[in-house]
Amino acid sequence: MKREIVTYPDPVLAQTAEEITELTPELKQLAEDMVETMYEGDGIGLAAPQVGESCRLVVIDITGPEKREELRILVNPCITSKEGEVDSEEGCLSVVGYRGKVKRAEKVTVDATDLEGKPVHIEADGLLAICLQHELDHLDGVLFIDHLSRLKRNLYDKKVSKWLRRTKKHSK
Repeated sequence: MKREIVTYPDPVLAQTAEEITELTPELKQLAEDMVETMYEGDGIGLAAPQVGESCRLVVIDITGPEKREELRILVNPCITSKEGEVDSEEGCLSVVGYRGKVKRAEKVTVDATDLEGKPVHIEADGLLAICLQHELDHLDGVLFIDHLSRLKRNLYDKKVSKWLRRTKKHSK
């Protein structure tokens, strides 16, 4: 079932997500829902906080909704090593209408488990490395806009405030 994507400035996006201690049927359903939501939103990654769930679950498929060839579902993922640096042009399903340049590690190693509890080890570079860092940031309450300069962040915050004021006026 497709879920609604939570957007900035919702507080759940700024929280540290809770570690998953049990692999339950509800968790598996959440993962399925997240995959559907990611593909429907034309995304290549989605973290549980983006659908309002404060748990350490991420779904990623850098081939996108057209191909659907490299789906990864990661439980309690963590970055165990980083190497190099690269500028990345990023957007986010939870940060509507904005893209920005972010410095990321060029290569990362991530350890996690899958939905069956089996260990997952990923050594990534390129788009996968960037996507992993972006989605794992969500689990720690960090958005890509948190990596921007203060000036760019303030400009975006003003844009969001203006949009929220307009939305509230029209909903009355």
